Amino acid sequence: MRIAYLGAGTWGFALAGLLASKGYDVVLWTGNEDFAKILHKTKEHPKLSNYKIEGKLTVTSQLKEALDGADLIVESVTSTGIRPVFEQVLTEGPLKCPVVITSKGIEQNSGLLLPEVVLEVLGEGARHLISCLSGPSHAEEVIQKLPTSVVSASYDAHLMTKVAETFTTPFFRVYPNSDINGVAFGGAMKNIIAIACGISDGLGFGDNTKAALMTRGLHEIRKLSVIKNCNQETLNGLSGLGDLCVTCLSKHSRNYSFGKLLAEGLDVQSAKEKIGMAVEGIYTCVSAHQLSKKANIPAPITEAIYSILYKGLNPQEAVYALLQRAIKEEKL
Repeated sequence: MRIAYLGAGTWGFALAGLLASKGYDVVLWTGNEDFAKILHKTKEHPKLSNYKIEGKLTVTSQLKEALDGADLIVESVTSTGIRPVFEQVLTEGPLKCPVVITSKGIEQNSGLLLPEVVLEVLGEGARHLISCLSGPSHAEEVIQKLPTSVVSASYDAHLMTKVAETFTTPFFRVYPNSDINGVAFGGAMKNIIAIACGISDGLGFGDNTKAALMTRGLHEIRKLSVIKNCNQETLNGLSGLGDLCVTCLSKHSRNYSFGKLLAEGLDVQSAKEKIGMAVEGIYTCVSAHQLSKKANIPAPITEAIYSILYKGLNPQEAVYALLQRAIKEEKL
């Protein structure tokens, strides 16, 4: 199988390497010509040093070259980049092969999940070709072949199973899940809660505080999930609770690290620059805030992070504001 892999960040590079190690012919695309040359020559990502790609992997900055003869397209760009990238894909001709979305986010203003964005760009006739892969999976661990479990989801049951088979290895286990909205929603929302947990740790609060944020954060995600017609049980699984745990607790998490930097006194722009990679929670926080307001569903943690990022609220004041909320009976 020939796979066009769009996006050469750390996650894209790690997954492209996983697919190449299974014997697939993988063409990895990045729009940065100089970066493409470096990756093609070294087979090593500068942010994942000492781990070289095994198998047949070529790298290109020409989208047409990546798409030519592809049996499968895998996407790992960003939530802001996914629409323009697939609009560019369409300029190369009508899509005939399946697409796997691995980015996590919600489009601003439209409120569309990323599979919905791709469906809107490609058209209703491509619904059976769209799938996603999500779950607790850091590139830094996948590339080391540390045991990892994720889920695949699709609008089409056969494709959901096919994607699971394509990506599964002895160390990378993929469970099919028919709830594509729930899988995509959980993966997007957990980034906001991870920023909150990073802020909590950066302010010197303890494990009790972080456990409360994660638990109430999951409750908040479940409440908002009704807007996108998600199966709430999906949010108790790998693409919900699992991804929430790994993103809120790990040193590899960009969103957690970003929140910690904010608490330590950096402004938003300086913290982003220090991370040096996309922090998806910054973008998705706006989308979730918009969904919450439109549906009139309270989302206090999302509201607090939105106020810190976009209204200049002091992180410590935001935490105390959350603690002063009226106490209600816990209902799960």
